Amino acid sequence: MPLTYRRLLPLLALAGLSLTGAAVGMASEPATSASATDDYDDQAPLSAVAQLGKKLFFDPSLSGGGQMSCATCHDPANHYAPANGLAVQLGGLHLDQPGIRAVPSLAYKMSTPSFSIGEESAADEAAEASPMTEASGVALANAPAVTSPLTAQAVVKADAAAANLVPQGGMFWDGRVDSLEEQALQPMISPFEMANADVATVYTKVTKGYGKDISALFGDNILNDQDMTISEIGFALARYQIEDRSFHPYTSKYDYYLRGKAVLTDAEARGLKLFDDANKGNCASCHLDKMTGDGQMPNFTDFEFEALGAPRNPTIPANADAHYFDTGICGPLRSDAYSAQQQNCGLFKTPTLRNVATRHVFFHNGVYRTLEDVTRFYVKRDTNPEEIYPKDASGKVLKYDDLPAQYRANIDVSDAPMNRKPGDAPALNDAEIADIVAFLKTLTDGYDPTKDNVKAAK
Repeated sequence: MPLTYRRLLPLLALAGLSLTGAAVGMASEPATSASATDDYDDQAPLSAVAQLGKKLFFDPSLSGGGQMSCATCHDPANHYAPANGLAVQLGGLHLDQPGIRAVPSLAYKMSTPSFSIGEESAADEAAEASPMTEASGVALANAPAVTSPLTAQAVVKADAAAANLVPQGGMFWDGRVDSLEEQALQPMISPFEMANADVATVYTKVTKGYGKDISALFGDNILNDQDMTISEIGFALARYQIEDRSFHPYTSKYDYYLRGKAVLTDAEARGLKLFDDANKGNCASCHLDKMTGDGQMPNFTDFEFEALGAPRNPTIPANADAHYFDTGICGPLRSDAYSAQQQNCGLFKTPTLRNVATRHVFFHNGVYRTLEDVTRFYVKRDTNPEEIYPKDASGKVLKYDDLPAQYRANIDVSDAPMNRKPGDAPALNDAEIADIVAFLKTLTDGYDPTKDNVKAAK
């Protein structure tokens, strides 16, 4: 692709919904890694671009202090999530600067649609939503290895009803960027992550350490253009995440169950039923768990945003300031037209539940440390808030204590199990919570069906 044309790609994203519609068509092609018929044990050789991305992913010299790589927080041995139990990770020049949010896993990010605000569709709820742009990953997986991704802009669906607008998609908890490329680059200049002083510093490091690789892959002229060099570095990191199947292996027990190659235990089967029951756990209303019509495995997220009112986590240093609040789309890390809209405040993107049992902290603020406590929050937030939230000196329950009062109307109180009132029975009892947790444990990748078969034979 000519260099001049590639420079126009970000501008083309602004051209309107016609381009977005074209991208939808491209992105709706099945991703090879998500098909129910794939051989999940086979890893195709990485392209040269993805090999470069792999080198970059594990290179701590690209950080300001030379001690942090992408893999420092996104540990491949823990499904590309932190291996420790910290609510927020430590970064910066000396690895002593705390972040403000729990670090999400990088696994299964390639299916993420770009950020948009529009109507919640029946297709979404049927687990058939298609990623919207090439940059979001699915179509990018089928793109030529040396083509830069289109950095999509947030869009508003043309047919959206104003009364039913749902934010969805984008990377990070607040959806502030649209592509794997941008997601990979932002931590490099974050003061509490890799802590480079600026983009120019990153440019100097990558040209010094990887100049020959970049020239060989993208042409000698690329190194003369800082923006294009940085873009190609982000692209290489994105290609690595797309091509390496360890980022999206689909090898959990539940995946094998969907393929008819594993049988759930009684507790797991009860948990799945509760997970799907609209009057009980109702988990599947957001964490979609059914294969799509074209045979794609479920992502266990609808990519939509919710305000849940999780309690404040006092272990996050930023929360020592009583006037500080993390309001998701409304900041502090996002600053655009959407962050100024009050109806978006307190909303965070629904994460995938794949490998959730291997996580050490939960929710955007890492306030919970067990799946039992997370599930209990959902069913007792409204029936027994005194068990969920702290109390003031007078004994008053400080419900929704991590969101300013003016935004609390955004909190979901209509969907089960969060539609109950004080005095009502929680939607799940302790035994049912245990069953749901048993099911959630079937979502961990690396399941070996032959071992269960051997156990059953004995």
